[in-house]
Amino acid sequence: MESDEQNQDLERKVTVENLNIEILPIIYEIIRSVEKDHHDNTAKTRESQDCSQKVLELQKRLDQARAEIRMLPGIDYSKEQQLHHLEALKTQLKLKQELLRKYRYMYTFEIPK
Repeated sequence: MESDEQNQDLERKVTVENLNIEILPIIYEIIRSVEKDHHDNTAKTRESQDCSQKVLELQKRLDQARAEIRMLPGIDYSKEQQLHHLEALKTQLKLKQELLRKYRYMYTFEIPK
């Protein structure tokens, strides 16, 4: 029961700004290791193994990024549902703006002392 509450709290806290998706440094390292031209076979073998490890690390980070993205609120809605929700929110915003304008220019009543 407690773990469900913790998962819900975690889901509420996940935002796009909080996502930890850093894959470019690993991609850069993979490209650099592929570009290296070794004349020694042992160096080639070692570099190939290092490159394989980096590819596995990249795969792990991509899987982690996918898992984090799935926890974003609203990600499970279809495009049509998201657009419908956006239109509803825009309508609410217009109504609230109109109410604010109306209340701003209303006659203010003075309370006698």
